[in-house]
Amino acid sequence: MAPALGLGALLALLGVLAVSGGQPEVLHSEPSPRIPQFLSMGYVDGIPFVRYDSERDRLEPLTPWMAAGAEPGYWDRQTQINERNRFIDADNLEIARGWYNWSGGLHTVQQLSGCDLLSDGSVRRTLRYGIDGRDFISFSPETGTFMAADGAARIIQRKWKSEGYEALQPNLAQSCVEWLQKYVRYGREALECKDPPDVHVSGKEEHGILTLSCHAYGFYPGMIGINWLKGDELRDQETEWGGIVPNSDGTFHSWARIEALPGEREQYRCRVEHAGMPEPGIFAWEPESVWNSSPVWVAVSVIAAIIIIIGLMGVGVWKLRSGKREGNGYDPAPTTGITA
Repeated sequence: MAPALGLGALLALLGVLAVSGGQPEVLHSEPSPRIPQFLSMGYVDGIPFVRYDSERDRLEPLTPWMAAGAEPGYWDRQTQINERNRFIDADNLEIARGWYNWSGGLHTVQQLSGCDLLSDGSVRRTLRYGIDGRDFISFSPETGTFMAADGAARIIQRKWKSEGYEALQPNLAQSCVEWLQKYVRYGREALECKDPPDVHVSGKEEHGILTLSCHAYGFYPGMIGINWLKGDELRDQETEWGGIVPNSDGTFHSWARIEALPGEREQYRCRVEHAGMPEPGIFAWEPESVWNSSPVWVAVSVIAAIIIIIGLMGVGVWKLRSGKREGNGYDPAPTTGITA
């Protein structure tokens, strides 16, 4: 499998500490209606800003700042690079067909490449290839080497090492960062906006298990940490996380869930950390009273209130009519004689 070395594959991957972005590529062996054979997306700080697919056959902006900021000739050059990557990935898929003895069916090749510019100024390179949704080969920034997932990947691992592609990764990371910084300049005003999350904690008890959920809504940028604590201890191994999902307004939402014993509810807290918050927030589930939380009790209380009001009105009308009968409609105040 030859690497796709086009600049379009070097935009930058989702990061965690400073500024980041990314470009995943996917190629299908059997395209279907509304699903292009090849798709490439570019991201900065989790925001999609460019897209290319084999149906439209053109790299296109996804944000106003990218549409306005790109220099002349950019879209033509990047379209050509994505076209080349498309054909490279198609060749890679055919090579994989021989490795894994595929006789037919739907198969995919995925590539995720990019870089993170961290707060200390260092650069972290990311490059991963997958086949049919499984890891195939990936670059490890810690060791500076490629990690192979199976025998076929080890063939590529040796090839890339002998051809110098492995040693080239630091240079590619630096090139990626230069492009990333350019994209950040285009969209600085939008990208530097920081919207804190709206956090909501809920709980549901079923079959003797309490499921606690911590939801974060409407945050930007799309980097967030959501963790469950029991006392002061992180419980990451017991936590289930949802993805960081974009909203239609450009913000994001996400969640984390954990199971607990009902009697230990007060020991659990949700910790949320985001760039829009002055400091990490700690949130707990505060169950509502049965009266306020149960729709049945709410309905009963409304009906009871109506009955009481009707009853009071009836008593008032009865008293009024009784008074009219006794005093012929008028009950004057009694007078007192004066005795000399």
